[in-house]
Amino acid sequence: MARQQPVERLEVPLAELKQALARAREGPLAPDDYRKLDAALDTLSQLTDLITAKDTTIRDLRQLLFAPSTEKTRTVLENAGIEPTPPAPPKEEQAKKPGHGRKAAGDYAGARRVKISHPTLQASDLCPACERGKVYVQPEAKLVVRVVGQAPLAATVYEMERLRCHLCGEIFTAPAPAEAADDTTKYDPTAVAMMATLHYGHGMPLHRLAALEAQLGIPLAASTQWEEMAARAEEEVPVHAELIRQAAQGEVLHNDDTSMRVLALALQRQQQQQAGDGERTGVFTSGIVSIEGGRRIALFFTGAQHAGENLADVLKQRAADLAPPIQMCDALSWNVKRPADLPAELQRVIGHCLAHSRRRFVAVVENFPEACQHVLEQLRIVYVNDAQTKELGLSADQRLSFHQERSQPVMEDLKQWLVSMYSRGMSAREIQAH
Repeated sequence: MARQQPVERLEVPLAELKQALARAREGPLAPDDYRKLDAALDTLSQLTDLITAKDTTIRDLRQLLFAPSTEKTRTVLENAGIEPTPPAPPKEEQAKKPGHGRKAAGDYAGARRVKISHPTLQASDLCPACERGKVYVQPEAKLVVRVVGQAPLAATVYEMERLRCHLCGEIFTAPAPAEAADDTTKYDPTAVAMMATLHYGHGMPLHRLAALEAQLGIPLAASTQWEEMAARAEEEVPVHAELIRQAAQGEVLHNDDTSMRVLALALQRQQQQQAGDGERTGVFTSGIVSIEGGRRIALFFTGAQHAGENLADVLKQRAADLAPPIQMCDALSWNVKRPADLPAELQRVIGHCLAHSRRRFVAVVENFPEACQHVLEQLRIVYVNDAQTKELGLSADQRLSFHQERSQPVMEDLKQWLVSMYSRGMSAREIQAH
């Protein structure tokens, strides 16, 4: 899909449009009048497309007609004509984490390391400066980092000498080195792994990598990349299975899904439904990110199952002696399988996304200004606290303690306030049911 160009926003009052239309009767349109009328027609076209779409909301129409705005609390309240309450300055417990500077040599974990010995001295040699003491090796060497450019995929041409007997005609060819001994394919497994990493891991289109390599003098057609990755896909199945197993051991797991158009799967689901096998016709891609000890594993599953069901399948490989993980997701029912449907070892602590719930109040702040202001300003305290934990570089346990001390009272008070507001229009039995 071609990348969409940014849309120029042109604010034109209706009176100016009518004046431009009136001038069009008298003679050719001036460039400025043409620009205004063209923008109005383009807006009308986009509005027509949005209105005919069944899932269009009033919010979508507002985003088209009005300039996009941030969801920061101060901006949201000011746009609604509400004077925000100045936030309390955060408490300082530690010095702020120092800002970014030059990277240390130790940060280059993937760099090739070359050890260089002193050209004239060895350990226990006489010191050339004082000529009395002996030199010894320092525990830390002097480090110099040198970054060079190279192609994502490099090619080597091996020229193996051939000799021919002038009498019998026998040809003798020099043996290929170990790295080029397999002459059935020119693409090393590391090259195919790099293609897959660039394409699937970092979103590099196949044709773009082909163009880059061509500029560097290495032909690598997009079709060749696809063929090589497809040929070796089966070899990576054990790696994928191991990633799933390791992801199941994570401390925190994020999950969500989106609809995905895969023609082969859509046709399969349609055929199954016509045969009376299964009720779902949609195809979804679920994303699951597992975090454990600072390491992240991202998994993707495409099929008829929703994110909660795919996560439940992953957690079946979780070690029984581990504590229940934290599951982060929004409150859609298909993101969470009910605990009653899962065995005890698959239980988890559900953490619903706070940003999704906050956005609901942002959407209706103009309709309920006082109530939304209270909610947004209380949640602002929590976000400020979380930003401070990152600035201080706190560990996971320290962040938990920090939020328990400062954010938990805010959230408990907000919950009581929400329950009291909710109870004004509902009975105690209805509240309990919810």
